[in-house]
Amino acid sequence: MAWSFYWNNHDTCPTIKSILVLDSEGKRIAVKYYSDDWPTNSAKSAFEKSVFTKTQKTNARSEAEIAMFDNNIVVYKFIQDLHFFVTGGDDENEIIMATVLQGFVDAVSLLLRNNVDKMEALENLDLILLCLDEIVDGGMVLETDGSIIAGKVSSHSMDDASPLAEQTISQALATAREHLTRSLLR
Repeated sequence: MAWSFYWNNHDTCPTIKSILVLDSEGKRIAVKYYSDDWPTNSAKSAFEKSVFTKTQKTNARSEAEIAMFDNNIVVYKFIQDLHFFVTGGDDENEIIMATVLQGFVDAVSLLLRNNVDKMEALENLDLILLCLDEIVDGGMVLETDGSIIAGKVSSHSMDDASPLAEQTISQALATAREHLTRSLLR
């Protein structure tokens, strides 16, 4: 009954405006924007800097914290020298946003084998970006279970030595293209 009230009072599904991963100095590691609220790169950078400045003095290490900022809800968590943020409109459900954040943090932790720090994140940036793609598409939440997200990302990053039966179509085409190129260059 409570869900019907929620859905009847909202035109669409809960949406995410952005997901940010910043280092301990507020510099961008990985970001994805799903909203036109920040149309230019300078507007995005300014938003990231202001969110970082507002949250850096908090202690969001054990549990996620929630803040209101420029008509946005920001849910965030810090792990070692990385700061994870999920933002949404001021009418979004904080619990859903916190679930998205936790799923993202869990997936990254699994993929980086619990070694979640700046250096490891930069070395595995492709995996983090794939996580973002698996979690949210166009602002709509697709998945929040960290183990499922990590499993999907792991299957995307299979190496070329995998049997063709275990590769996706795009991976198989890339492997075939690589073999064809090698045979033509001989």
